[in-house]
Amino acid sequence: MPSDWDPEGPDLVFEGDNLPLLQSLPGESFRLIYADPPFNTGRTQQRQSITTARSASGGRIGFQGQPYATVKGQLTAYNDTFTDYWAFLEPRLEEIWRILTSDGTLYLHLDYREVHYAKVLLDALFGPESFLNEIIWAYDYGARTKSRWPAKHDNLLVYVKDPENYVFNAEEVDREPYMAPGLVTPDKVARGKLPTDVWWHTIVSPTGKEKTGYPTQKPQGVLRRIVQASSNSGDWVADFFAGSGTTGAVARQMGRRFLLADSNPDAIDVIRRRLAGDHPAGSGTRYLRSDPV
Repeated sequence: MPSDWDPEGPDLVFEGDNLPLLQSLPGESFRLIYADPPFNTGRTQQRQSITTARSASGGRIGFQGQPYATVKGQLTAYNDTFTDYWAFLEPRLEEIWRILTSDGTLYLHLDYREVHYAKVLLDALFGPESFLNEIIWAYDYGARTKSRWPAKHDNLLVYVKDPENYVFNAEEVDREPYMAPGLVTPDKVARGKLPTDVWWHTIVSPTGKEKTGYPTQKPQGVLRRIVQASSNSGDWVADFFAGSGTTGAVARQMGRRFLLADSNPDAIDVIRRRLAGDHPAGSGTRYLRSDPV
């Protein structure tokens, strides 16, 4: 088994292709999975539009055993580093669905180029009833075009395994100030409000202490809110596109267990240094690497 994962064992960081790792993990093992796959932002890609419809002969079984047929529409060409982005991502999302606990939650982090395709695919996989939210993470940093409205947000699709039974700890989430405090009571002002589905949070500061130097690093504040809301103390949290390891760092701070995976050796080096910095005396984290092909 490539993962050698033990639910009673230490936190795990895995270097290698995440698909064999996912396939090796037992079903219903993780209450929270955060997935931040590579975005389709390059210059050479093919994308296929997809729609789904309920069908007795459908090849996919979704929520409550409903069969779905995937109907592929007109092939639209544009460029990216993957010749077929969804051929890469779809089998990984299928395995993620399998290893989520019955009350588990997936946060899929994408941008505007792919999020609409992803929602169609996840509706087919989880069932449209399992769609919980589309979160907009808005920030205000970087270059600005003057030919259109500048794109300054990412999208996070939130799906639950069972829409009748899932973890959502509204009282545990860090609260934020009211935008119009004069319209609410002083007690509410002091407590703050539950965030909506639009999260205003800066990117990782290039000069801040949180910065690891990894180019796609996500801020701890965003992951902290996800972990607070959709997992409990002691739960296993997984991130199969771990990058700089923010999910693991936040999970550790909040008393969760974690499994991180990335195929980039540079990412694993950053994660190793970052987690060792949290616990200089030894983190207890186990590091594994897939065998060379």
